[in-house]
Amino acid sequence: MIFVTVGGQLPFDRLIRSIDAWADGAGRPDVFAQIGEGEYTPHHLRWERFLSPTGFHESVRRADAVIGHAGVGTILTALELRKPVLLFPRRAEYGEHRSDHQLATARYFAERGHALAAFTEAELLEKIEWLRVHGRPGVPAEPPSAELIQRIRLHVFGPPPEPVT
Repeated sequence: MIFVTVGGQLPFDRLIRSIDAWADGAGRPDVFAQIGEGEYTPHHLRWERFLSPTGFHESVRRADAVIGHAGVGTILTALELRKPVLLFPRRAEYGEHRSDHQLATARYFAERGHALAAFTEAELLEKIEWLRVHGRPGVPAEPPSAELIQRIRLHVFGPPPEPVT
């Protein structure tokens, strides 16, 4: 199963439309997407608008590969669960985000061999085919250490809340 996610904050119709067309043309009924509040409704893949944190984690766990926006939560979950991840960053020029920080995030993880990254729809389709042919790209022999993942998580999301007593 391929799990596609746009994250929980903003719609990302360009990604969902591209994957929907690919799934139709490739005859892939095994694609499941979390599509958010976008205007585009997929016709050729199973989908839900939002998933609970548990549902998201379980979808990544069951997936053979993850395709998503370049959100740190998506990347870290895929890395923790040792799933190949293909990043397709949102672009400010298309009104998909306020800045192009996801471009830098995708490049960072791709340059270190932790993920594949595609920056155009054509490149996205090429990288999906690469995934199909080669299997497990973007998963280095040694995963990032738990300490590194925890440091990134702490930097991005802040410290966990104090338990209520």
